[in-house]
Amino acid sequence: MIAGDHPVVPLVLLVEDDPQDAFIVQELLDDSGLVVRLEWARSIDEARQVLARQRAQCVLLDLGLPDARDLSALAAMREASGDAAIVVLTGLSEEQAGLAAVTAGAQDYLVKGRVEGEWLGRTLRYAMQRKQAEQAAVALHAERIRAEENARLERGLLPTPLLQEMPIEVATRYRASRVSGTLGGDFFDVVEGDDKVVHAVIGDVCGHGPDEAALGVCLRIAWRTLVLSGVTGTALLRQMERILRAERGGDEIFVTMSTLAMDPDMRTVRVWRAGHPGLLVHSGQDVTWAEPGRGPALGLPLESEWEQSVLDLPEGGGLTLFTDGLFERRLPGDGMRLLGEEGLLDVARRHAGLSGEAFVDALIAGTDDVTAPDASADDVAVVHLRWREEQ
Repeated sequence: MIAGDHPVVPLVLLVEDDPQDAFIVQELLDDSGLVVRLEWARSIDEARQVLARQRAQCVLLDLGLPDARDLSALAAMREASGDAAIVVLTGLSEEQAGLAAVTAGAQDYLVKGRVEGEWLGRTLRYAMQRKQAEQAAVALHAERIRAEENARLERGLLPTPLLQEMPIEVATRYRASRVSGTLGGDFFDVVEGDDKVVHAVIGDVCGHGPDEAALGVCLRIAWRTLVLSGVTGTALLRQMERILRAERGGDEIFVTMSTLAMDPDMRTVRVWRAGHPGLLVHSGQDVTWAEPGRGPALGLPLESEWEQSVLDLPEGGGLTLFTDGLFERRLPGDGMRLLGEEGLLDVARRHAGLSGEAFVDALIAGTDDVTAPDASADDVAVVHLRWREEQ
């Protein structure tokens, strides 16, 4: 314990309308050896006023109050006391009411006239510990449910590339936000059509959380379906925007996205961008930044038009696509400066000799090394595509 700190003394709130019974409880607590602060309220209404000012760790509740009786008193107190343990007090002829209260959510019950100091102290201590254990179990269950939901969403967001014959190397990575720990709306996919054109997409639904992740899954599946049906380019983006407007939870939701087609000549790349960042172009041992023509993000209240841009790749050339979480990250020592596109390009050039998964891992690790430790507040998705050089 740090010098000057003092242990927190639990607050026990006694809700009892009989002054004589309240006095007896105080005497028993004094004899119990349990160190607590005792507050006394004569009704549910007074108890609510006490709890509005301070948090209680335990409530001793008489079930026969002037403004609430039996289980209605318990229900009112559970609502008002939040995560406090509740021990109910019953009369000698009302033990069944105590059992019913435990069934309804109280941690324990005591029968007036049968309680000694040591017994009272032990009951309150165990009740508080039991409540803490219940809360831990609930939190663990919620975390398990969240992990299962994330796993289901991740399978939809992060598909296996659907490739056939073309000699292309594909490496992908996704990392959820380090702040929330939950999946966001970043999505990507790679498919090869029957005409041997390799198509790729990367997108980013604004916001974070399960709703955005679910929307990302929806859009990723829609993209794959449209591409395999022969819809590409501007027509593809129009259909994607139509689906987005139908599926999103509010008009404020928009999506940035880049979709591209790598022709079977292994040189020509056709790119369409909807508000998404540029991309990295790999040529031998060099990496450059490309900014193909860009139209508005999907879902904005604008007349949308997306033009095709064409990139020429050298033999064995490639591309790296990513979401803005990779470079919109703070630099150490200055909360206003971001890594930015130039900083990301510098990191990429340091690892230009790598390819595939080695390059992607080095790129992400390199941005981690040069940015503040808590800078990765956004999701990060990366897709690396590179033609294998003919032997």
